[in-house]
Amino acid sequence: MLDALHRGAANPDQKNIVLTTLIEAAQSDGPPADCALTVLLLALWPGLDAIRRRSIWRRIGSPEEVASEILARATEAIRSLDLQNVNWIAATLLRNIERDMIRARQRDTARERFASGADPDEVADTGDSGIGAAGYARLNGAVRKLLGDDALLVIRVAIEGFSQTEAAVELGLTEAAARKRYQRAMRRLSDALQEIP
Repeated sequence: MLDALHRGAANPDQKNIVLTTLIEAAQSDGPPADCALTVLLLALWPGLDAIRRRSIWRRIGSPEEVASEILARATEAIRSLDLQNVNWIAATLLRNIERDMIRARQRDTARERFASGADPDEVADTGDSGIGAAGYARLNGAVRKLLGDDALLVIRVAIEGFSQTEAAVELGLTEAAARKRYQRAMRRLSDALQEIP
């Protein structure tokens, strides 16, 4: 079953039916619930591992802390998922887990900045970019000069490791609009870089 969910030729609708059945079992009582939860975590593992790698890259926490938080959030998300409001199980769970981790990190960072009383420009960035506040400001300014409103989309995808879909959700765009804007922006960026002697 895991092979079919990870690499099998089954179409997405069939995989979604299997995941829905596992969610229903995981939300029931008794030993079958724990078994279904374990199978669900294994089925989602490639996506959860990608979140783990991006979270470590964003410096959300140590590898052990990140893994523990992902497991806790995934377990809670599976146990509380409302199947009436979800079309695609895996995509919804994975997107929500990563979004919640990023938001929690942003809240913690904002709380630390507020508590420190320091000038926000003097405090290192959230760790998402790994280049510090000053470096991030220079990068953001240079890319914004070239790309205008599409700068944040390009930074999120090309530098910070978000997928175009994740960036679209964050920026309030449709997936198709984000994809077109990103492609157009990357062409402009490529053209600009070719003009540099």
